[in-house]
Amino acid sequence: MNQRIILLISAISGMLAVALGAFGAHALKPILVENGRELTYDLASRYHFYHTFALLVVGILYKKYGIKLRVSAWGFIVGMLFSVSLYIYAITNQTIFVTLTPFGGVAFIVGWFSMSWEIYKDKAG
Repeated sequence: MNQRIILLISAISGMLAVALGAFGAHALKPILVENGRELTYDLASRYHFYHTFALLVVGILYKKYGIKLRVSAWGFIVGMLFSVSLYIYAITNQTIFVTLTPFGGVAFIVGWFSMSWEIYKDKAG
């Protein structure tokens, strides 16, 4: 994975975050209300946006840190399973989908830890 790919994935993720957020606020609203999952969908959307920006930061920092940030990039990309699982759960109300949520959350934590560790180790700063 290189800087261009990370930035491209971040851009696509941002586009999807806006589209899914709007879709949830409008077209899916009746389903989310019926399922009682408006807050679940909102949480998925917020985390999707936060980690799209985190991935964008990794892409920008990639110029300086290079391959050292690969784990962070993968953590944020895989972590988006957190949002995907919550989106699907909110729409279907099927709890089987939330089994992926903890894996996505752990991947987010790994991404943040990895990024902080690589920045901390860089004494030249």
